[in-house]
Amino acid sequence: MTPPDIAARKGLQPLVCLTAYTTPIAELIDDHCDVALVGDSVGMVLHGLPSTLGVTLEMMILHGKAVRRGLERALMVVDMPFGSYEESPEQAFRNAARVMTETGCAAVKLEGGESIAQTIQFLTARGVPVMGHVGLTPQAVNAFGGYPVQGRGEDAERILRDAVSVAEAGAFAVVLEKIPEAFARRTTKEVSIPTIGIGASAACDGQILVVDDMLGLFGTFRPKFVKRYAELGKAAEAAIATFANEVRERRFPASEHVFGDEPRNVSGGEAA
Repeated sequence: MTPPDIAARKGLQPLVCLTAYTTPIAELIDDHCDVALVGDSVGMVLHGLPSTLGVTLEMMILHGKAVRRGLERALMVVDMPFGSYEESPEQAFRNAARVMTETGCAAVKLEGGESIAQTIQFLTARGVPVMGHVGLTPQAVNAFGGYPVQGRGEDAERILRDAVSVAEAGAFAVVLEKIPEAFARRTTKEVSIPTIGIGASAACDGQILVVDDMLGLFGTFRPKFVKRYAELGKAAEAAIATFANEVRERRFPASEHVFGDEPRNVSGGEAA
């Protein structure tokens, strides 16, 4: 998948998108997803940070390299972390070029609308495909005073202007996060590029979730818009508890898990 492939899906079969931060998860989602986003949510999900603000460019590059090793089909997009692109278009290009060169990703994602339209235009003119992100932008958590729904009432026009500005600046797609359903439908109709919803509407051109959220692996922060498709965290905790009990009762390792004094041939030619 390429950025033009994603852009061409406007109004067609919905785009399937998930976050990925590691090689094993990238391998799991590759056959099923159109976009694998190396999100700055990695800071909260894997590093225990209270928000995405503490995520560094080096962290994104590290996880981007890991995800790249697990992908063959899906488009890989890497989030530009807070502070890596807001200063100037030149700063954004310098850091985006580094991310693309070191991770092998095909595109980067920037949060913001009208305020970063010039930066998006600067990047796309220089060969850096950009995915936009408007509505609730987690990097602005302090300005928002938390994670409130955006785009209600008169604020809807601001979000729509942001989405249109991102599209006109050259972004190939835009994430719509935590906005009212009816407004997400309207925005999807009025914006020329695919919209990817998270807490938005089924009418968007695609959907994205944090993979650890939808698998039930990350339980400390669960927004309304997250649907749990599995409860792997509970299954993992049960398995760990069983392991701990077997160790304490000396039932693990059992005879099939240890080696004898004399080597013998087993399947695959290995010695036991």
